Amino acid sequence: MEKSDAVWGEEGTTPDAIAAALRRLLVERHAENDGYVPARVLNMIAFVDREWSGEIANRLRGVGRYSASRLLVLSFEPGRERMDAHVSIASEGDPGDGGIVLLRETVVVDIGEHHLDDLLTIADPLVVSDLPTLLWSPHGHAEVVDELLALSQSVLVDSVDEPEAQEAIERAFALSERAYVVDLAWLRTTPWRERVAAAFDPPRLRPELRAIESLTVRHHPDSTVAALLFAGWLASRLQWEPIPLEADPGGLAGHARDADHKDVQVRLEAAPELKVRGLEGLTLQSAHGHRLRLDRGPGGLHAHDRNAQGQERAWTIPGASRGETGILGEGIRQALLRDRTYVPALQAAQSLLG
Repeated sequence: MEKSDAVWGEEGTTPDAIAAALRRLLVERHAENDGYVPARVLNMIAFVDREWSGEIANRLRGVGRYSASRLLVLSFEPGRERMDAHVSIASEGDPGDGGIVLLRETVVVDIGEHHLDDLLTIADPLVVSDLPTLLWSPHGHAEVVDELLALSQSVLVDSVDEPEAQEAIERAFALSERAYVVDLAWLRTTPWRERVAAAFDPPRLRPELRAIESLTVRHHPDSTVAALLFAGWLASRLQWEPIPLEADPGGLAGHARDADHKDVQVRLEAAPELKVRGLEGLTLQSAHGHRLRLDRGPGGLHAHDRNAQGQERAWTIPGASRGETGILGEGIRQALLRDRTYVPALQAAQSLLG
């Protein structure tokens, strides 16, 4: 369990004073025991509205081992004139004799509107040079994200937060041209994509992929983007030509065209009973009579498979859902990886919207 080993705070401070305090605290920790070593893997910049900063702090504390090495929180409060800061350095236990314990640093800087013109000047000295930097602005502020991308290689977004699916996908695509995008809406579809891939992994079932004739995705009413990304993933992997879907009662419906120029019926249905973001279920049907259905349920994903001969089996895939804290932790971890399937899925989803 992490504990705070060193803290510093100052009202009416400057970026240089904060950076100097960070260096001093790290030197003091190392002098106390040379087993204390600063973690040097990932910077994370979080631009948050101050009124919601406690909620964001709780979410970030919950990610555990996926925490960034240095977290810089820019806490924005309209009307604030003075820059205040608080620095804490946490460790996971005591190094003892000859051991090594990693130190993680958190810097919270309270800023106001007149600081927005100097964001790069404020943030630049407070991130560790030569480390990848992940940017997250959970409360929007697109103009702030655009500016801070100059310091960042990755940006964390949640496309379901945008009011319109079209805007969400266009924004994510625009960001993907400037940085590596980690989309929490995409990560919520991971268990579903993994299970579909696993279901058709046996060589004898591969031909069924080319014979898919319909796809239905059921989703939380606010997670249309997640459903579009799943459909886009399948379309991009199977080389379907996406055709714009049309609104109908309960969702979106239409078709794509497969590699053999046959129509694949596509339907995205809202599931009002679902209480959490993401997908509620999906059904894939092949022209050979093979049907795979996955549904969210107690204990994991409930799978039901009927093969082309009409034989059926059902089972539960445990532990499929990681919860929102797990999704955020995976998002931070993904900043150090590269998922090459997201952008093609995003492009196909964009085409499905027209």
